[in-house]
This record gives sequence, structure tokens and C-alpha cells, in this order.
Amino acid sequence: MTAWPGRLGRPGRSTLAAAAGCLVSFCLFLLAQRASHADSVDLLVYRAEGWTVRTGGDLYAMRAAHRGLPATYPPFAALLFTALTLPGTTALRVLTELANLGLLLALAHLSVRLVDGRPRAAVTLTVAALGVWCEPVWQTLRNGQINLLVVVLVLWDLTRPAGHRWAGFGTGLATGIKLTPALFVVHLAATGLARRTAGGPWLRRAAVATAAFGGTAALAALALPHDSLRFWTGAVFAIDRVGNAEDTANQSLRGVLARLLHTGDPGPWWTAAAAAVAVLGLTAAVRTRLTGPRGAAWGALACAATALLVSPVSWSHHWVWCVPAGLLLVREAAGRRSPARWAGTAAAAALFCSYALWRIPHSPELRPELHQSGGQMLLDAGYPAAGAAFLALAALRAAGTRGSVSRSDPGDRRGRGPRARRDGTSAPLPASPRTDASSPCPRAPAGGSGT
Repeated sequence: MTAWPGRLGRPGRSTLAAAAGCLVSFCLFLLAQRASHADSVDLLVYRAEGWTVRTGGDLYAMRAAHRGLPATYPPFAALLFTALTLPGTTALRVLTELANLGLLLALAHLSVRLVDGRPRAAVTLTVAALGVWCEPVWQTLRNGQINLLVVVLVLWDLTRPAGHRWAGFGTGLATGIKLTPALFVVHLAATGLARRTAGGPWLRRAAVATAAFGGTAALAALALPHDSLRFWTGAVFAIDRVGNAEDTANQSLRGVLARLLHTGDPGPWWTAAAAAVAVLGLTAAVRTRLTGPRGAAWGALACAATALLVSPVSWSHHWVWCVPAGLLLVREAAGRRSPARWAGTAAAAALFCSYALWRIPHSPELRPELHQSGGQMLLDAGYPAAGAAFLALAALRAAGTRGSVSRSDPGDRRGRGPRARRDGTSAPLPASPRTDASSPCPRAPAGGSGT
């Protein structure tokens, strides 16, 4: 008997074909990276941070690589980067490429788990084979970035049952490495408060994430007291250290406003816009998580889109969240059999695989982005526009399914609610003696820069 793809046993033909296709895709990708003369600039910055920690230097006065890039992550990340100083530069680049490809497979697996509940090997391998060619993933591997690691930590956490003892730890750890996942902690707490009678596991998960993040900060403070003090009292607020706001690669709301207003500091305009988007985005994320099928996926990815939009700097390679978001859009379009949804999904895929933003004149020294034409501004705002459109879809979905409960949410593990499986999905409810059908639970309510 043929085994289900992704289960133990003899792999099916679809799994073998997907594995062969993924291997070919990865090999072609590595050849293309070699041909493009990738310099792994961010990896060199990480290595320099680790070396600065090992030698007792001033971490946030350091400048690395030929671009003179500074350290921008919390000091806990620099502690982890000390491991990068052990191998030689060439070996480090090769190992990092292989590790990132492995993380891409993990991202594909967790994306399928988030969207479908039951991961299947053939689907996972297909998602990875296609996802490696989108611009954010390409730039992540080209620069030796850690985006895939951060996203995998968060998704690994979000696809676990909310009542799990260590649920929240991965999100807190990711926040200790890079601050942008902190919005997921807020999302978890807001979900718990909105769920009322079943909010305990979500509030507990937010508390675990907060404690894990606090642990990373405390560990760094013990090991690097001077650098920790300097980061938390100064460097964390100096957003200009990361790079020019108007830079083409900055695909955040702040970047769009900087290019639109022809200024390197959009000031209060960005503050007001970011605050509004944060409130609206988190509201949509919480409401859509609590309603309808695939609510957990919609909620998590709406939170990710919000974080990418409101962050002061969201380089194009931060948008690796497009991989799970693309899978979700495909599943929704296939389920509803809507030509309009298929058209929107195809447009999103074309956007993230077009590399169009790099056709616009850009230079961190000459700063031509401050003098863009209207057409260039539109082309340079593709990712934020896609993020805003995704949030609009999430809000419309929440409004359209108001009153229905998400049964794909791995947080339902209390009382007489659905019992969650290990993969984060809910087991079918027992048949109702009155209707001979599944009875709904009556208690459950209706993000190459060096950064």
C-alpha cells in the first residue's frame, strides 16, 4: 500500500518527484548565486560582531565589511555570532548557504503545517523548490542573513499547541536575536484577552515568550554589561544606524513615506501612520485568528505583515514571510475556486519573484531615491502594498466570518473544546446525539544591509 506523503514508510512517487525537483532547483540556485558573485556582506558583519565580543571590543562602535556597517541587533545575537568566528571565511560561507537551505526546508514544512495542519513531504519540497527563487529568499542567501532562522523560530512556536509547556519560548528567543518578532508577543497576549474564557493558554504563551526574551537580555547583560547598557539606552533608539530610510531596499511604511516626501526622515508622518497600521493590523490579526477555517494561519501572517509595515526598516529580504503567505493564498484560491483570488495570488507571486525594485536607481551614497518619479515610487512600494492588501483581505475575512469559530487554531485545548493533535490541528468533535453531526464548542467566541 502506498504511504501518505510525509509519513514514515516507503515514499510515494509524488514525494520522490518533488525531492528530485527540489534538489535540481537548489543546485541551479547555488550556481546562479555563484554567477552573481554574492558577497555575503551581512554574514561578514555577524562574524565581525562575534570577533568583537571574543576580543572584548566595543560592539556598537564596530564597523565591518567594505561598507562600514554597524552592529544593529541586541547583544544576545552577538553572543551567538561568536560561533561564526571558528571556521574560515570560505568554509563559513558554504556552511551558511547549506544551513539557510535547510532552514528554507524547515520554513516550507512549518508553512504547510500552519496552513494545512498536516505536513506532507511532497508539498513541503515543492514549496521549498519554488520559494528559493523569490527575491526575499534570494537576498537572504546572497547576504548571509538570519531571516529564515527568525521566521522558523516563530512559526515553530506558533504551530505548537498553545497549552504546550514551552509554547512561546521560540518567539521570545527570536525576539532576543532580532526585535521585530516582539509584535507576535503582543499578538499572543491580545488573542488571549479576546478569547475570554479560553484565553489562558494564549496569555501563558505570551508570558513564556516575555520571560524567554527577558532571559536573553539578562544573559547578555551578564556577559556583555557595557554593550547591553549602550544598546538598551541608546543604539536601540538610533534607527538611522541601520541605513537610509529612503533606501530602495527599505520596504516598510517608513521607506515608502520617505521616498514619497523626498526626505530621509518622514518624522511624525511615519509615527502616526505606523501607529494606525499597528492598531488596525493587530485588530485584523486577532479577529481573523478567532474566526473561520485556517484562522491561525491568517492571524499569524497578518501579524507578520503588520510587523513588516510598521518596522522603521524592513529590508526586502525581511519579507521571507511571503513563502507561507503565498501558500495560504494558493490554498484559499483553490478552496474557493475563485478566478479573482487566483489572479491576486498570481500577481503576488509575480511581484515577489520579479526583482522589480532593483531596476530603480539606488545608491546609499548618492541617494537617488530622494528624487524618484511617481512611477518609480509605485514600483518601489510593491511589498508594502502587498502587505497592506493582505491585511485588508484578513479584515474582510474576519468581518465575513464573524461568529464562526476557527477549528484550525492550535490554541483550543481546554475544557470540552477540540483536543489538539501534536501537529497543532484540532481533532474532529464527537457527533452530537441530537443532530448526528459535529457539535461546535459553545464556549469559544466568534517582517544586504547588515540588519
